[in-house]
Amino acid sequence: ERDINVYCGVQTITMKINFCTVLFSGYSETDLALNGRHGDSHCRGFINNNTFPAVVIFIINLSTLEGCGNNLVVSTIPGVTGYGNSTSVQIGNISGYIDTPDPPTIISYLPGLLYKFSCTYPLEYLVNNTQLASSSAAISVRENNGTFVSTLSLLLYNDSTYSQQLIIPSIGLPLKTKVFASVQATNLDGRWNVLMDSCYTTPSGNPNDDIRYDLFLSCDKDPQTTVIENGRSQRGRFSFEVFRFVKHKNQKMSTVFLHCATKLCRADDCPFLMPICGNREKRAAASRTTWSPQSTSGSAILSAGPIITRS
Repeated sequence: ERDINVYCGVQTITMKINFCTVLFSGYSETDLALNGRHGDSHCRGFINNNTFPAVVIFIINLSTLEGCGNNLVVSTIPGVTGYGNSTSVQIGNISGYIDTPDPPTIISYLPGLLYKFSCTYPLEYLVNNTQLASSSAAISVRENNGTFVSTLSLLLYNDSTYSQQLIIPSIGLPLKTKVFASVQATNLDGRWNVLMDSCYTTPSGNPNDDIRYDLFLSCDKDPQTTVIENGRSQRGRFSFEVFRFVKHKNQKMSTVFLHCATKLCRADDCPFLMPICGNREKRAAASRTTWSPQSTSGSAILSAGPIITRS
């Protein structure tokens, strides 16, 4: 424990290992690697001879913390708000180890070196300051007499009554737990409705994450997803069953963030903007000429999460 120093920075995690111990044990700096990834040069450290004693330095960038097999576990702990009220705080714990390779023989006369590290952060640090409980977006609609703005929000609920917002236990939700989601508009003229173009999930708070799983998109829908209401009022509702991302297979928990591409449409025109699936295609195709470009607003991406599932 005295031979490693861990610095939990905002942008990077830095570990410094006493090189004298490494040499005394019969190894060089290239024998040390993060989480057993000895064949990956990106997971090795570099030596710094300008300090006394000399150290082997490892740097983990938080945006690529999983590249060398580091663990990220999200949990909820009690906290206090700025007004003194009790609340819950979500934290992310990053942990891993640095070790030496196993010899190809059955026995060895060299000791195996193992250095463990751990850093804990407010979860906002790990999702690029994305608002966690829910996020909202403002959409402006241009009318003949000016422009008005509606605010959209995406909220998660425990059941189909949409009366109690989703509560995630510290150990995470069991897989296949049904979650109910609602996109709600405020300050919206009665002639306009909410239309969800698509909703999808990512393992991070970034809606542009390379890993994406669609819950519904046009006529394609996940079998465990049910669209309850869409385009018929000033709210959109659907339900889905929670899952885990396979990339989190070595973690105790998986994080699932929900994103919905949403826009406003005139109530009379919303049915023609819904995806045309099956037998309605020919009938609806001719009707599409009746609505104009002014019938819809621009779209916005709403996000909510993380939904923590235990794997």
